[in-house]
Amino acid sequence: MPKLKGKLKASSDIHTLEKFLQTYKKHCTGSQSCISPTIIQGLKKCIENEMLISKFVLANAETSLKNLKPVSLTPLLRTIRDERYRLGKELCVWGIQLSPQDVANLAILLELDGCTTYPFSKLEINHTELDLWSMERLGVALPYSNLSSLVLDYSRCGDDGVKKLISGLDGNTKLLDLSLCYCNLGPESGSPLGTIITQTAICNLYINGNNLQCVGATKLLKPIAEYAESFGQERQANTLLDSNNSAYQMTAVATKDAGIHSKVAGRNVISKTNMAITLESTEKKKKRKGVKKKSKKSDPGPWLTKLYLADNAIDNRLNQTEESITEFIQLLSCLIKSSKHLVEIDINGNAIGEQCAVQILEALKDRKKEQMPCLKIKITPQISSEIFQEIFRNCTKLSPTKKKKKKFLKTIMLDSVGMCLFCRKPSNH
Repeated sequence: MPKLKGKLKASSDIHTLEKFLQTYKKHCTGSQSCISPTIIQGLKKCIENEMLISKFVLANAETSLKNLKPVSLTPLLRTIRDERYRLGKELCVWGIQLSPQDVANLAILLELDGCTTYPFSKLEINHTELDLWSMERLGVALPYSNLSSLVLDYSRCGDDGVKKLISGLDGNTKLLDLSLCYCNLGPESGSPLGTIITQTAICNLYINGNNLQCVGATKLLKPIAEYAESFGQERQANTLLDSNNSAYQMTAVATKDAGIHSKVAGRNVISKTNMAITLESTEKKKKRKGVKKKSKKSDPGPWLTKLYLADNAIDNRLNQTEESITEFIQLLSCLIKSSKHLVEIDINGNAIGEQCAVQILEALKDRKKEQMPCLKIKITPQISSEIFQEIFRNCTKLSPTKKKKKKFLKTIMLDSVGMCLFCRKPSNH
């Protein structure tokens, strides 16, 4: 939250927050709903610290009174619209039961078609059941919103709810983070999630605590892994082309040097020929550079960065065969070896077995040989300690050890100047 600048500006903005608080209490009284204590605490804290509030957290009161009315979302939304407060960036709804009218008002607020825009960039709805209509209404609002992060954990929306939500993400270029943890997703959600990852800008997918199993996880990874593999092959081809260009350039330089020596020796004819060859090689080099730049500009997605698949029953239980889990591990290994954008994978809580862990280890080693970015991976500890430690070693960076050596050398130099190396006390002279 940005700090207020100047006394006059601070007093006017504090007045705005105080008015916002009064309006919110008035709407809660009018709708016969309880005032959210988290909203009151957030506003008062911002007023005391002279800070502009940018994150609204709506939660129920922690009390055992049975006559206390529930907290509602609509009074907060009406307050934001009445006060035209356009500085909110995050809207969090925790454990609040949402009615269809609440979801409709929320979708209208998120859409940027009105006279006043409210550019919320993150929407988080936790521990709230969302029916099919609510999921579809949120999906319709997504293309017209400014959301870059959507969290619907513990919404229990199921496979049908995810399909309703995803129907509004076609061609999305803004939403980057999608979290659907503990939403009762089954194998049917794997294919639509994989399709939406390949066709939109979503790069961080969190689906822990569901029931995708091997079939759903395979359908999710298949289009992403295939594209990563094809792009990896294209990257290797470009590397080979670059090496050929450098060899060609060295040949041209050698030819130019030979032409200079021949000119010194009086062989003017050969030098002119070599100059022509050099000019011709330079023109070819420029043309090849132009083709290379064009190929870099046309690099579409999917750029999956974080994938969280913990506790999704990816194992050989529940009538799942060894072939299904092997197919999933092959796709995951392909993604690890080929995708340079991938930075985090979480498959903890899935009993993949010893052989699958070995395949993942080999993929990590291949990734390290290709000098690709370091990958953090969480895997079940239900494997041998040797394989687990090897996977951990191949997920750690080597650069910190080099820095420690440099610091150690620097310390020795300082010690030789004015410190005792053994007692670590200043020398008497």
